[in-house]
Amino acid sequence: MLAMFGPFALAVAALFTGAAIYINWAEQPARLSLDDPWMLAEWKPSYQRGFLMQASLAIIGFILGALEWMVTGHVIWLAGGAALLANWPFTIFAIMPVNRKLEETPIELANEETRSLIERWGMLHGVRSVLGVFSLGLFLWASI
Repeated sequence: MLAMFGPFALAVAALFTGAAIYINWAEQPARLSLDDPWMLAEWKPSYQRGFLMQASLAIIGFILGALEWMVTGHVIWLAGGAALLANWPFTIFAIMPVNRKLEETPIELANEETRSLIERWGMLHGVRSVLGVFSLGLFLWASI
């Protein structure tokens, strides 16, 4: 049985996952088709906006999952929230060093190394998509 937080946790996980998959499936390949300076020029504002959205969704999804767990006692809600929240340490320790290098690179100096960093960033971002799918699956399972 769902309390009032479960459907919202599920919806937030779906939003997070959809955004993460969109980035890997559509935006990243389109970005990589551009010349190096244009690619970096697209990445910088896209990253800033995406960071705000996905970071917020991860926190909100975790809180909602934790609240549903506290109300129902079903630990799977907490596990689903933890999977979303796991994006934070992964981002800080694995993705952030790449982000910093890209943010510090002036657009006019973008080169093959920049392209390599953006390709690496895309691979690392794929982990965020996987964590989102995992969280979504746990929340769906908990909803049954």
